[in-house]
Amino acid sequence: MSLRVILRILGLLLMMFSLTMMPPILVSLLFGDGQWQAFSIAILITVVTGLVMYLPNAKARKELRIRDGFLIAALFWSVLGLFGSLPFMLTGDAALAPTDAVFESFSGLTTTGATVITGIEFLPESVLYYRQQLQWLGGMGIVVLAVAILPTLGVGGMALYRTEIPGPLKDSKLTPRITETAKALWYIYAALTLTCFLAYLAAGMNWFDALGHSFSTVAIGGFSTYDASIGHFDSAAIELICMLFLIVSAMSFSLHFLAWRGRQLSHYLHDPEARFLLLFLAGLALIAVVSLWLTGTYDTERGLRHGLFQVVSVATTAGFGVADFAAWPGALPFLLFMAAFVGGCSGSTGGGMKVIRIILILKQGMREVMRLIHPSAVIAVKVGKVSVPDGIAQAVWGFFSVYLMLFFLMMVGVMATGVDQVTAWSTVASALNNLGPALGEASENYGELPQLTKWILVVAMLLGRLEIFTVLVLFTPAFWRR
Repeated sequence: MSLRVILRILGLLLMMFSLTMMPPILVSLLFGDGQWQAFSIAILITVVTGLVMYLPNAKARKELRIRDGFLIAALFWSVLGLFGSLPFMLTGDAALAPTDAVFESFSGLTTTGATVITGIEFLPESVLYYRQQLQWLGGMGIVVLAVAILPTLGVGGMALYRTEIPGPLKDSKLTPRITETAKALWYIYAALTLTCFLAYLAAGMNWFDALGHSFSTVAIGGFSTYDASIGHFDSAAIELICMLFLIVSAMSFSLHFLAWRGRQLSHYLHDPEARFLLLFLAGLALIAVVSLWLTGTYDTERGLRHGLFQVVSVATTAGFGVADFAAWPGALPFLLFMAAFVGGCSGSTGGGMKVIRIILILKQGMREVMRLIHPSAVIAVKVGKVSVPDGIAQAVWGFFSVYLMLFFLMMVGVMATGVDQVTAWSTVASALNNLGPALGEASENYGELPQLTKWILVVAMLLGRLEIFTVLVLFTPAFWRR
């Protein structure tokens, strides 16, 4: 492990991130909101810091190993979240306190969508745009973008790619070269965003709202330019478009790549993970809609619209809202939160534990039942027609157990700060699954939570975004041994 190489790459990535603060300056000048200076100062601080890291180590060259990738990914997302908070602290009357600014920045970049802000629609347009853009960059991952456009990373890009792409099967590449794979992912991501933007425009959004919501929809983020989220528009067409693109974005981008290259769609229904996701959403939506009708919560039309939308939004970990689902009767709010633990498919922009892990856990459970009946039988765990190696199956159980242990530990930590139990478990679940909405004291926003609680939730967001082991491995003695 070479510290100089890591600092050089970190400096490059930080300077590249500073470029993403330039579009908000153009938005500020376009709308005349007077915030261009705040973003200019943030760019200057970020660039100078990046140069300080890069220049002394500019000639350091060494192929990255997987351990270097873990460290760079964890450091960069941490540093990026901190520097991403600068505009929130510098924007005059709309400025946030440091803790709130860091929380908002991490929530955006990890595509969690939790917010400490009230009166969102009254924020300066450049700040509104910046929040949405943070989610878009975090959706596909700025590290993957770096692998695509920075040739200085060379063959070591694979080490970064493997730490960035979610899911247990991280060695597969769409193209022979890792840089081409990263470019392909971003081309598809950009194409989906453009299509979503045009669809929102056609449905009646103005260009600013359409652009902002296309960013957070394809990223499965959940940030909106209004406190009422998608519910502000009260449009069945907009809700339908949002649901469609959330489902598409919650599927593996490798499926989208195959659809683009092969000009066919049949493989979506043949993919076990995509098929499970669609059936899971359909079953959950049926339960929600029928429950809302039977309890008289809404009439037939509203029950269908709100039930379908909230199921898709929460289960894919987007967190957009058209209704206060926390006030829904019975077990529905809890059921939706449990659905967020499943999340999107591996290789998607969704959060949660990922559909493929849930499939493997269920199949392994069934295998153990079959072994009780046939103790001597050799039973393979298969996803579709492919047998899953025992090593991956064991890794999934390891991930699941660590996921739950961290959830309970952080929930106890949040409760120790004085937060009630409902608020504690829902905020931790929301942060760890990169969902956004919560129950209890945080049902409207996270602004009133204690500062220590917000820092615990920032850690939870980061763990969820980097899929836990990428961060935890840094705290093992073996990682630092030569």
